[in-house]
Amino acid sequence: MTQAPDTAWPDRVLADPAELADVLGVPATDGKLLFALRAASRRFRGATGWQISAVAGQTFRLDGDGTRTLLLPTGHVTAVTSVTVRGTPWAEDADYMWSEAGILTAIGCLWPRWYRSVAAVVDHGYDPVPEDVQEVVLDQAQAMFNAAPGVQQVTSGSESVSFGTAATVGVTAQWTAAVARYQIGQGDRA
Repeated sequence: MTQAPDTAWPDRVLADPAELADVLGVPATDGKLLFALRAASRRFRGATGWQISAVAGQTFRLDGDGTRTLLLPTGHVTAVTSVTVRGTPWAEDADYMWSEAGILTAIGCLWPRWYRSVAAVVDHGYDPVPEDVQEVVLDQAQAMFNAAPGVQQVTSGSESVSFGTAATVGVTAQWTAAVARYQIGQGDRA
């Protein structure tokens, strides 16, 4: 699959490093901040199963399955610029149609039952990244930035707090809801 670069923020992060820097009181170029933001973005993409941020001209190779519909492995499709089936170009609205949810539907026939027989060139993702995604990625990055790896217990005076592994890798209810909203295979419910 080919991907066009996302230039909105450095390193394909899903939220603005400057916003996280304001909360943490460090420069937006801080290495630990950028690491946490990249890690939180990768975690969100992994949980949802797709890129989220806008990508132009990505080619997906799909296995034909003998049905009328194929599901693209992405969400929020903004354009399908071409579809070829076993090397033969198909025409939009004559041979196929598509939906924002990433569904390709063959018109008047079925997709061939053949591995990697369908190539679709697709623009997909969000520009800008939805605010609810930015918010949960920033929350997760802040938790990652503030996590003290390997620390199991902190004592200050007469007070003591214990942390387990889950405290450094857990997610919030808002994170879980956002993942459910943007997860591929569930439709684009944003």
